[in-house]
Amino acid sequence: MANNVDVTSANFEQEVVNADKPVLLKFWAPWCGPCKMMAPVVDEVADEKADGLKVVSINVDDAPEIASEQGVRGVPTVMMFKSGAKVASLVGAQSKSQLTQFIDQNA
Repeated sequence: MANNVDVTSANFEQEVVNADKPVLLKFWAPWCGPCKMMAPVVDEVADEKADGLKVVSINVDDAPEIASEQGVRGVPTVMMFKSGAKVASLVGAQSKSQLTQFIDQNA
């Protein structure tokens, strides 16, 4: 999980908005079953794509204001950010191939 950074409202701007490469942002919650199923998939993709992609995770219970600002209505939700702007989002648990395709299309 070395390439998956935990983000809060305190470091969101630094880690996501000002990132020097595309960012995959995962919104999750500890009580969310599909989030737990998807966590190892996100970590695996983070390691494989570490050169060209930054992966960050936000616990919606710890940072509800960010989830609200980004229009998150359910977890897990993944979003792609490029140059500080949201370019795409997906709601629900994704398989590794779905997540990789989402990244490849939007990074």
